[in-house]
Amino acid sequence: MRALISVYDKTGIEKLAKELVDLGFVIVSTGGTARYLAENGIGVMDVSEVTGFPEIMDGRVKTLHPKVHGGILARRENEDDMRTLENLSIKPVDMVVVNLYPFKETVSKGNVAIEEAVENIDIGGPSMIRAAAKNFKDVIVLTDPTDYNWVTDDIKKGGISLEKRMYLARKAFALTAYYDSLIADYFRGLTGEKYTERLTLAYDLKQNLRYGENPHQTAAFYEKPIKTGASITSSEILWGKELSYNNIGDAEAAMKAVMEFDEPACVALKHQNPCGAGIGVDLMEAYTKAYEADPVSIFGGIVAFNRTVTLDVAEKLGELFLEVVIAPDYEDEALKKLKEKKNLRIIKTETMVDRGDSIEFKSVRDGLLIQDEDNGLYSNIQVVTKASPTDEELKDLLFAWKVVKHIKSNGIVLAKGGQTTGIGPGQVSRIWAAENAIRQAGDRAKGSVMASDAFFPFSDVVEEAAKAGIKAIIQPGGSIRDESSIDACDRYGISMVFTGMRHFKH
Repeated sequence: MRALISVYDKTGIEKLAKELVDLGFVIVSTGGTARYLAENGIGVMDVSEVTGFPEIMDGRVKTLHPKVHGGILARRENEDDMRTLENLSIKPVDMVVVNLYPFKETVSKGNVAIEEAVENIDIGGPSMIRAAAKNFKDVIVLTDPTDYNWVTDDIKKGGISLEKRMYLARKAFALTAYYDSLIADYFRGLTGEKYTERLTLAYDLKQNLRYGENPHQTAAFYEKPIKTGASITSSEILWGKELSYNNIGDAEAAMKAVMEFDEPACVALKHQNPCGAGIGVDLMEAYTKAYEADPVSIFGGIVAFNRTVTLDVAEKLGELFLEVVIAPDYEDEALKKLKEKKNLRIIKTETMVDRGDSIEFKSVRDGLLIQDEDNGLYSNIQVVTKASPTDEELKDLLFAWKVVKHIKSNGIVLAKGGQTTGIGPGQVSRIWAAENAIRQAGDRAKGSVMASDAFFPFSDVVEEAAKAGIKAIIQPGGSIRDESSIDACDRYGISMVFTGMRHFKH
C-alpha cells in the first residue's frame, strides 16, 4: 500500500506517518514534507523516485505526472486501468494526504504583493486532492488533520467504510472549491469587478447555532475568511453564553447604526430596529438619552457604544436586563461590573470605523440577491422650503437621518437635542409609521424634528407633523408630488431638507 503525503500544515503529520508505516504503507512525499518526515526518522520515498523526473521551477512542478495521477485515479475493479498500471510500471496510491499553500493567510496580511499572492496558489495539491476524491471508492483522501486519528483507527479495525470515504471526498471537494473561491475573490478585487458572471463565495464555519430565528429551525454562523472591516465576525465575546441567531443579526445591526456617529453615541436596538439612540459629550450622556428615548423597549435588547465603556455607564447597564452589550473596549472595573450579569453577552469590537468596501446578501429560494452595503448618507443637503432649519435643528435633522437609515422601511424617526423621541419602523404605509412615531413620542414630539427614510408620496405626513408640533423634516425628495409636501410645510412654517439619497431597509 502507498500513501502520498504532501502538506503545508504539518499538524499531526509525524504521528500519522508513523502509524501508516506500522500499518504497512510505503510513504511517498514531496519537498519540505519529505525532509520533515526524514528528519523525524520516518522512511520516505521522494516523489521524484516515483516519476523518474526531478522537481522543476522551484517546486512548481513535482506531482503533475502520470505516474502520480495514474496511481491515484486507477479504478481497482477496472481491468483495463489495472493492466495500464502494470504495463507502465505504475504503483497504485491508496491514500492521499494533502493540504494547501496558505493563500488565505498570505493575502490576509494586507498590502501583499501580487507576486507573493500568486506564488501561494497551490496547483499540484488541488489536482491530487480532486483525483483522490474522484476515486474515493479506492483512495482515502485526507485534507483535515482532525480526521487523521479516526482514519488510522478504522484501518486498524479492518478498513474505511464507503460512507466515510464519501464523507472524506465531500470535505476534499469542499476544500478545493473554497480555495478556488478565495483566489477568484482576490482576483475580483484586483480587477474591481463586483457582479461577475459566476458568483464564488468562500466562508468558514464559525459556529453551529442552537437554533435559528425560532427553536424549530436549525442554523449556523459562517464568516468571511478575509475581513473587510468592523463586523460581528471580527469581534470578541468577553463574557456570556454563545450568541444566538437573533443575537448575531441584532448585534451587527446595532454596530452598523452606532458606527454612523463621530461623537460619543449609544444605540439601543430590538428586533433589528433601533428603539433609542443618543449622542452626547460623553458616553454617559449618550446612554442616558438612548435609554430615556424608550425605557420600555430597551428591556431585553442590544446596546451598542462607539467609545470605551466606563464604570458609571456599566453600573447603569447593570440595572437592566439586556441580551448584549457591544463596545470597542471596556474599562477594567466596568467589565468586572458587567460580568456580574450572568446572562449578559459582552462583546468587544475590533474597531468602530471604516467598514471597508463590502457587499451584503439576501437569499431567495434557489437564488441570491447581492448589493453594496448602504454606506452612503446623503448626496446633497438642500433646503426646499421658505423656512430654513436653525443650526440646532439641522444638527438634529442629521442625527435623525443617521438613525432612520437603520430603521426598517417604511421608517420615521423623531429627534430633539441629540436624542430620538419617537421611532416608527416597518410599516406598509408611511403615514402609519409617522403616526406610530408621534404616538410614541407623546408630548416630546413638540419641537422635535422628523426624518423619513424615503420620500413622501402625499402631504399627509406633513399634516400629522404639523399637528404634533414638528419643527423641521428631512427626507430624500424625488416624488412627483414633492411640491405638495413642500407647500404643506410652507403653510405650517415647517422647514424641509432634501438629501437626494433614500435609505430603504427591507
